[in-house]
Amino acid sequence: MSISPETYKAIFEDDRRGAAILEHLTQIFARPAVTTGGIDAVLQTYHRDGQRRVIEFIVTQINRANGVEPTEGE
Repeated sequence: MSISPETYKAIFEDDRRGAAILEHLTQIFARPAVTTGGIDAVLQTYHRDGQRRVIEFIVTQINRANGVEPTEGE
């Protein structure tokens, strides 16, 4: 099943409830890298990166629906 960028925009930008959910998800899952703690910090950073990528995917879809194409690497 393919979901269009316009659908992401309608849910997470146009609908204020969806926008509030996206903001909440961002607060929870878009955290910075861990910089202390050796290998445990690296593992925690990888874990956080995986969570953040979901948020980045949603934002990229919204941007596409608004005519903003992602830069290379996104």
